[in-house]
Amino acid sequence: MTFSRSELESEKTEFLKLQTQDKELSQMGLDFVIRSDRCGYIHQWTWCDLPIVQLPQDVLATQEIIFRCKPTVIIETGVAWGGGIALYGTLMDLYGGRRIIGVDLNLAPSVVDSVMEIGLKTEVTLISGSSTNLDIIAQVSSMILEGDRVMVILDSNHTHEHVLDELRAYAPMVSTGQYCIVSDTIVENIPEQSHRPRAWGHGNNPMTAVRQYLSEFDGFRPDEGIDRRLLMSLNPSGYLERYL
Repeated sequence: MTFSRSELESEKTEFLKLQTQDKELSQMGLDFVIRSDRCGYIHQWTWCDLPIVQLPQDVLATQEIIFRCKPTVIIETGVAWGGGIALYGTLMDLYGGRRIIGVDLNLAPSVVDSVMEIGLKTEVTLISGSSTNLDIIAQVSSMILEGDRVMVILDSNHTHEHVLDELRAYAPMVSTGQYCIVSDTIVENIPEQSHRPRAWGHGNNPMTAVRQYLSEFDGFRPDEGIDRRLLMSLNPSGYLERYL
């Protein structure tokens, strides 16, 4: 039986070593992601009653990062149904975040209304348009104040070129010690989704964009600790910590 937090953390470290060494378990996690996608598993979950469209494991990893790093500004591309905005806002309300900025090419007025009805204390700005539009990038940048701690989450169009353009535009806004989370890097590791055709696939996806961006800019590194813990994730090697 564990009696203290330090003992618990020590126990977790030993369990993680076992987990990391178990290659069969890792394969089972990947197999689960592949098979469950055919059942729309990631579409089953909500935050504050808004669809979040994420694996629960990635939701937990994201909340850990937010609460540990306490960004004052979070920028998300790809608002979808607003569940992500609700997640960030409820966490930021706890420690006093300043603003969330969401950008989506297909931002529905009903989604805007649903997000605003939550009653978050953290200010939310939702922008309709392409995340790679230069005017929108400038608008987002203008909302960052001196001293802000900025985190970015990229979850819109998942083609290589689009994500690479997003990384070049938004990753430099990330503050040292904060994260740029690139969603759906898993596309590189799974078979073609014939049941759900997309414009992206093997060789043309967020993972390939991350690899190219990291070869161009050395201020980020994938958080390997998170990768080791997440047996199931849509974002392997996509939790990028800015260290410079």
